[in-house]
Amino acid sequence: MIYKFYGPPGTGKTYRLISRARAYLRIGTPIDKIAYFAFTKKAAKEAKERMPVEDSKLFYFRTIHSFAFEQLSLSEDKILQAEDYERIGKALNVKVKYYDKYNKEEIHYLNCDSPYFQMVGRAINRDVNIREEYDRNEHNRKEIKWKLLKTIDDNLKEYKKVTGKLDFNDMITRLINKPDLPKFKVIFIDEAQDLSPLQWKLYDKLKEHADDIYLAGDDDQAIFAWAGADVDRFISEPAKEKVLKYSKRISIAVQEQSQLPIENIKGLRKEKDYYPRDFEGITQRINNLDHVDLSEGQWYILTRTISRLNTIKDELRERNLYYQSNKGKSFAVRLYNASVNYNSWCRGKILDEKEIKDITEYTGVEIDKWNPEIDWFEAFKETNFDEREYIKNMIDNGEDLDQPARIWVSTIHAIKGGEKDNVILCLDLGHKIKKAIKKSEEKADEEHRVWYVGITRARNNLYKLKAKTKSNEYKIGANNE
Repeated sequence: MIYKFYGPPGTGKTYRLISRARAYLRIGTPIDKIAYFAFTKKAAKEAKERMPVEDSKLFYFRTIHSFAFEQLSLSEDKILQAEDYERIGKALNVKVKYYDKYNKEEIHYLNCDSPYFQMVGRAINRDVNIREEYDRNEHNRKEIKWKLLKTIDDNLKEYKKVTGKLDFNDMITRLINKPDLPKFKVIFIDEAQDLSPLQWKLYDKLKEHADDIYLAGDDDQAIFAWAGADVDRFISEPAKEKVLKYSKRISIAVQEQSQLPIENIKGLRKEKDYYPRDFEGITQRINNLDHVDLSEGQWYILTRTISRLNTIKDELRERNLYYQSNKGKSFAVRLYNASVNYNSWCRGKILDEKEIKDITEYTGVEIDKWNPEIDWFEAFKETNFDEREYIKNMIDNGEDLDQPARIWVSTIHAIKGGEKDNVILCLDLGHKIKKAIKKSEEKADEEHRVWYVGITRARNNLYKLKAKTKSNEYKIGANNE
């Protein structure tokens, strides 16, 4: 039997899957006959932690690619990484930069800035050849020329042949063709709306021998279509369906706002209602960051593009606000640690060799010439003044820089699954995104889903920050209020 849970934000779809997995354990299902596939390493780890079984026995609680990696007995040096793609691009004089450099979350959609490599990756995920992908005509023909695209695709294939390396999708293909795949009594798949056609092929192979399968996801949160995810397959997959209706995350105001983008979806969509928790909350349009008090509370500041993300970081630094991103803390951590150690030395602490070396680098003088009457800000002459001042001002403002930041900045795609009490959603659209929306109804639908995800990261309050240029603003609702 196949069961499908539609789980809008905060409705507990993962909790529901884990509860069912625990139930199978209680009726005597062997743990090695239960498979649980999550979208990221973090999600797989959280699933393990919720099971009443020691971690070492939960061998099949993992990502799909980790499952393939283990089943094929691969080693890390046989897996293509971002630097391999960058090496191929360099050889062909094609600039390519991967944002998730080492794919730490093991997400199968590596994010790069090259439209050529994006298309190659999308074709692989969709399980079509590069010509078929090109002929879908979803790209900007001024950006992508067929001859170069074909050359890149051929060179990637040759590179893999010569090096013996596999990409994530090669792993899935090999696993599908493996004659002795494990047979499970029950299979759980979380975030199933993000499966690619190739992964659905693996699903079809695994379900041949499974008694029960549980799919959980939310088509309204399907924001990886740009990379080849097949949300329509998730919606149309025959199953006994249940919509989880009660959110423990979303406030009333945020829930009402979240309905506006998805009402614009023209393509296939599962109609569903869900109810917010009993907290009013607020949604408000703001003109700039000064219209909210960022000196307290927990915040996400979310953008649609990396360029807008970078300007937000600049604005936060100008306001001496401490934030974090997927690149780490907003200040030079080594400099800050040295300042703490210097102040401790001034109070009589004996420093170790490394601590002395760091401080000497920043002061420009050996320890016998340090003056305990001078604080670190004045003593650290060999550092960037702006960075020094930024750290000092944050400390003076009462920020504890040893703790995680209250403010986290990110693109919407990179924060999927997260939540904060307060969210500032920057409404700027990129030029390429605008063109894609006009060109394709499918792209427009995906864009509405992206903004739905952005809105529903807010637990309590949502602040919509107007775009730098009015014509480049995503419109939420008829009046955009």
